[in-house]
Amino acid sequence: MDAKFSTPNRLSLNGQGLFWLLSLGLSAAALGLDGVLDHSLGLGTSMTVPFLVAALGSSLAGFWGVPLLRALKTGQFIRAEGPQGHLKKAGTPTMGGAFFVPVAVITALVATGFARDALAVSALTLAYGAIGWIDDWQVIQRRSNKGISPRTKLGLQVAVAMLFCLWVLTSQPESITTVALPLGLGLPLGFLFWPLAGFVLVAESNATNLTDGLDGLMGGTGAIAFMGLAAIVAPSHPDLMVFCAAMAGACLGFLLHNHNPARVFMGDTGSLALGAALGAVGILSGNLFALLVLTLLFFAETLSVIIQVGYFKATKGPDGVGKRFFKMAPLHHHFELSGWSEIQVVGVAYALTAALATLALKMG
Repeated sequence: MDAKFSTPNRLSLNGQGLFWLLSLGLSAAALGLDGVLDHSLGLGTSMTVPFLVAALGSSLAGFWGVPLLRALKTGQFIRAEGPQGHLKKAGTPTMGGAFFVPVAVITALVATGFARDALAVSALTLAYGAIGWIDDWQVIQRRSNKGISPRTKLGLQVAVAMLFCLWVLTSQPESITTVALPLGLGLPLGFLFWPLAGFVLVAESNATNLTDGLDGLMGGTGAIAFMGLAAIVAPSHPDLMVFCAAMAGACLGFLLHNHNPARVFMGDTGSLALGAALGAVGILSGNLFALLVLTLLFFAETLSVIIQVGYFKATKGPDGVGKRFFKMAPLHHHFELSGWSEIQVVGVAYALTAALATLALKMG
C-alpha cells in the first residue's frame, strides 16, 4: 500500500512503564466495576479478587516458568523476511501460555466452586491451549517457524469447537440461540447459531494467534478484552465474569515477563487459548455481537492477512510475483515498517482495545 502513515507523537513510556500504566488502569477498572455492579445489581461476586489473585499467581509462576522454558531450549525462531529489528529476539523462550493459562483456569474454578459453565469454558480453553502446545513443540523440534500443518491445526480446532457446541446444545436453554443486540434487541438464529458458534471459536483463536506478534501486544490487549467482557457478562453470568476476570489477571501477570523487551513469548499455547476463551464466553452468555465489537482489533489483524494474500494473488504477473497491499501483514508489522516503534504500536493497540471495550459495554 503506497499511502503514507504518519508516525504518532513519540511515547515517552518504555515497555515497563506501559506495563505499570496498564496494571493501574485495569486494577482501577476492576474496583470501579465491582462498586457499580454491586450497587446496581446487588452482585455479591467480586471481579477484583480473582483478577488480582490470577495476576499475582501468573507473575510468580513466570519466575519459575521462564527459566524452565529456557532450560528446555524452547527458543523462538524468527522469520528472516520479517522486520529486521525482530531478529534479535531469536532464542527468546516461547510456550509461556503453559504457565499463565493454567493459573487463570485454576483461579476461576476455585473462585466459582467449579461451576458448570466455568468448567466448560476452562476445558475448552485448555483444549485449544493443548493444540497450540503441539504446534509450538513441533516448531521447537523441527527448529523452524513451521509447526503442525495448517490443515491439521484447523482440523483440531474445528473438532474441539464441535464438541463444545454439542455440549452447549444439550445443556443450555434454547434461548441461547438468540444473539443480544444493542438497544435491548435480540436476533433469534435458531439452527444457524451453531455453525456461527463454531466459526466464532475457530476465528477468535486464529485472530488472537495472528495478533501475538509484538512484545506485550496480545498479553495487554487480551487483559483489556477480558476485563471488558467480564463487565458485559456480569449481570447475567457471574461465573463467567469471574472466569474473564481471572483470565485478565493472568494475562497481566504474564505481561510482567512479556513486556518489551520480552523475556518470554506466549506462543500458540497461549494465543489460541485466549481466543477460544473469549469465543466460548461470548457464546454461553449470548453476547456474540458485543464480542465482535470488543475484538475488532484482532479481526483487523486477520483481515489484513486475508487482504495481503488475496491482493498478492490477484496482482501476480507472469513472473509469479504479485504486489503487496500492506508493507507486511499482520497489520502491526505494517505500522512497524512505516516507522512506528514497537512501543508505539502496542500502546496504541491498548488504547484502541480499551475504547472498543467501553463501546461494547455501553452498547449492551
